[in-house]
Amino acid sequence: MSVAGVLLAAGGGTRFAGDTHKLLAPLGGRRVVDHSLAAVLAAGFDRVLVVAGAVGLDLELDLDPDPDAAAGATRLAVADNPDWADGIATSLQLAVAWARGHDLDVVVVGLADQPFVTAQAWRAVAGHFAAGPDAAGRAAAHPIAVAHYDGRPGNPVGLGRAVWDDLPSAGGEGARLLVRSRPELCAAIACDGDPSDIDTAEDLRRWN
Repeated sequence: MSVAGVLLAAGGGTRFAGDTHKLLAPLGGRRVVDHSLAAVLAAGFDRVLVVAGAVGLDLELDLDPDPDAAAGATRLAVADNPDWADGIATSLQLAVAWARGHDLDVVVVGLADQPFVTAQAWRAVAGHFAAGPDAAGRAAAHPIAVAHYDGRPGNPVGLGRAVWDDLPSAGGEGARLLVRSRPELCAAIACDGDPSDIDTAEDLRRWN
């Protein structure tokens, strides 16, 4: 089963009252978006898509490798979402269209403003669909896999092809609406890390 990582980085970040877009703000010597990108690239996906929109990201690709990452180079693509102002669902639809075009089975979707989500979390969610001899059965029974941190749901979220047509086409909820409305399709995946968002300048100060 082919699984790709998707990092959503298109939003306007209007709650962030800083001198720059929140994804470009410095956090521990690296920009917020670069922390998030490093984690998904280290997770070992064959393909990763970054969905950009409101701001040019000028992505840093010379990132320290994770020693636990799978062997082989990740193929990274960046897609611009011209409809980003219509909500995160438009970025998700763009990602699904990209996945269909590459004949992929699953997208594991995370947010670029959550820089403390780890490569382990990305791998754990992907593993629901691809790890072990019973992966196909798990994916058929639960085509949605949701990262959980100390029992609380967060990102990333894995979405099998069976539910792509059920995703919203516009609005600010993205996959959350589907997760809430179809809990019987969801598997909870225990993950390490912290899914905290960087939404405001105060959030950034708290971590710097």
